[in-house]
Formats: sequence, structure tokens, C-alpha cells
Amino acid sequence: MDTLRSRPPGHLMSGLLDQDIAHIRRVMPLSLSGDLGGPILSPSYWRTRLHRLLDTGHVNKGQLADIDSLLLQIALHELNVASAAVAATAKRAVGNGAGRH
Repeated sequence: MDTLRSRPPGHLMSGLLDQDIAHIRRVMPLSLSGDLGGPILSPSYWRTRLHRLLDTGHVNKGQLADIDSLLLQIALHELNVASAAVAATAKRAVGNGAGRH
């Protein structure tokens, strides 16, 4: 009995995509949070990896939803970083202005 014949075309690619998406889902948040020096791998690195998966043309609806969710996480991370930078700048400005009265 040949089990490979009973499977749909592209099932191997789909499995590889699932594994890659699962890997990115596990490591991306840790990589983005990084350490005191910042992210281990940049948001643009992760965005590029996800877009390469989309570019394969073998992404099913479930995988597309997963990739979309991961891209949203990257966008939210960047928004949080930008908001924190603005808040820190505002805090310094208020602190510097308070000593002038």
C-alpha cells in the first residue's frame, strides 16, 4: 500500500509551513523582547520571514490566519516600542522643565 499516493499534492509543503509557523510563533516573542540591548532579531527580520512564507504560494487559510496574527504581533510590538520612546522623551522633558521654576 503506497501511502504517498493517497495524500493530496502539496501536503509535504503544508507540513513544512506548519512547522515554520509554529517555530516562529514560539521564538519570535522572546526574540523581540530581547534583553537590555534590545531585540535579538529585529521586527523587520521576522516580517521578512513571514512574507517569504506567504510568497511560497502554498499557504492554506489556517496558515494565512496564523501568519496574519504573527504580523499583527510585530506591528503591536513596534507600536509599544514607539509609545514607550515617546513616553520616555516626554518624561525627560517634564523633568527638565520642572527644575527651571
